[in-house]
Amino acid sequence: MKDLIAVVGPTATGKTEYAIQLAERLGGEIVSCDSMQLYKFMDIGSAKPSEEERRKVRHYLVDEIDPRTPFSVVQYQRMAKQAIQEIYEKGKLPILAGGTGLYLNSILYEMDFSAPPADNGYRERLQEIAQREGKEVLHRMLAEKDPQAAARIHPNNTKKIIRALEAAETAGQGIRPFSEANRPCPDYHPFLIGLTRDREELYDRINRRVLLLMEQGLLEEVDRLLAMGLTEEHISMKGIGYKELIEYRNGKWDLETAIAKIQQNTRHYAKRQLTWFRRYDKIKWFNLSCYESRERAIEDMMAWIKVRT
Repeated sequence: MKDLIAVVGPTATGKTEYAIQLAERLGGEIVSCDSMQLYKFMDIGSAKPSEEERRKVRHYLVDEIDPRTPFSVVQYQRMAKQAIQEIYEKGKLPILAGGTGLYLNSILYEMDFSAPPADNGYRERLQEIAQREGKEVLHRMLAEKDPQAAARIHPNNTKKIIRALEAAETAGQGIRPFSEANRPCPDYHPFLIGLTRDREELYDRINRRVLLLMEQGLLEEVDRLLAMGLTEEHISMKGIGYKELIEYRNGKWDLETAIAKIQQNTRHYAKRQLTWFRRYDKIKWFNLSCYESRERAIEDMMAWIKVRT
């Protein structure tokens, strides 16, 4: 069992910055645990580490996948474990960094990705309901059948909602949380570092970052992706920031409203991330709002890691 560090938490807390600091001190390299940073051409909206940051510390699973290509957690698991093994072979320490909880679970647990037997008739009925009445209706159906699954799955993720409804219908029971349904992976000894900030500060950072992304050219990035043939139907374009600006381009609302929607949806996403990561009983939380400096926070993280080794 080999040591593995994971730096996780809600968006805009500073995960990339702190993961780099830890990597420099511990002789580590970083494996992205972010569902958007792995896509090529999607640099601004995914808040990828800068070229300077990537020169400081090697990053894996950044700029790997064409956004027009379907990508799954199964592929992520395979690629991430290959990267982790490569880092071990260099004699370095792998550091997972990001906020995609499902991707983290795919490394920490021996997850079973097998889908329940498909009932095509039931699936078609669910798809018709989504088209006719909206995906929110499906999410309410799931909340009635399996409240825990509904709490984990975003209302916009129709594909996952349908799969969860199929599981509830065919098995007569809900999908258990991965931490309960799967055994810990025996290959790794994980150190889980959770970063958070006081709610007011976190939300302010989110709002300001969205404005910064717009200044950096997020709308122009969306236009380039649309010109490449990407549409709102591609999974990659359902990420926060991209979908709202596509809707702006489609005339659903004005630009000011689109920006406000990005900020609101990002805040809601941060809340869901916190809910997800708080399920880990072995995670050590560091509230960065309580530190007078980054260096002091890093010292406490290093001390916590040292005690556990």
